[in-house]
Amino acid sequence: QVQLVESGGGLVQAGGSLRLSCTASGRLFSAYAAGWFRQAPGREREFVAAITWNGATTTYSDSVKGRFTLSRDNTKNSVSLQMNDLGSEDTAIYYCTAGFRIFPTAKDYNFWGQGTQVTVSS
Repeated sequence: QVQLVESGGGLVQAGGSLRLSCTASGRLFSAYAAGWFRQAPGREREFVAAITWNGATTTYSDSVKGRFTLSRDNTKNSVSLQMNDLGSEDTAIYYCTAGFRIFPTAKDYNFWGQGTQVTVSS
């Protein structure tokens, strides 16, 4: 099994940057695709970005493409999400996830962290 813990969330002004990290326990983490979803109050959990097990392919939602960068380091069992040019629309709880492959919806992923709050102020 895989256990995931997010960190790096916080309060940032519009136009600023944050870097989220997800650290995994479990020897099989490197065999899983990994990624990030986010959920704002009153909204469904939405896809942000995902990466294949070897980091060869990265996929981003249209809303974050060009602003966010996802990477992973399997030697450290970690995944990072660099978020630049943040706006109020990015305010949400961000969740790290892992699954057998990149899936289109949150329900298909196997493991989840507890989430980290990102708040972008105007």
